[in-house]
Amino acid sequence: MLMRPGAMALTCPDVVKPLMQCVQYLIGEALLPAPACCDGVKQLKSMVTTPEDKRFACDCAKQAASHYPNLNDDAVRDLPNKCNSPISFPISKSIDCSTIG
Repeated sequence: MLMRPGAMALTCPDVVKPLMQCVQYLIGEALLPAPACCDGVKQLKSMVTTPEDKRFACDCAKQAASHYPNLNDDAVRDLPNKCNSPISFPISKSIDCSTIG
């Protein structure tokens, strides 16, 4: 299990669990993200505030996304805006997380 060193000890389950309600939307089985999905996006946004947190969350989300080969790239990218909760780093299955600052 990946875990970020530091005082808050953010773990990959901390990052991924709030987003599990988004899977139906992200694989194209729902036209809009569910309210619980958007709550998860907002929760994630509040947890990742430092550049290190953002890079760590990016790595965790990318790792989780690898288990869902049918994720829709546009849905993944647009999720924060669809939930009216833009985050300060891009979400993409192909992003180089080390470039997030």
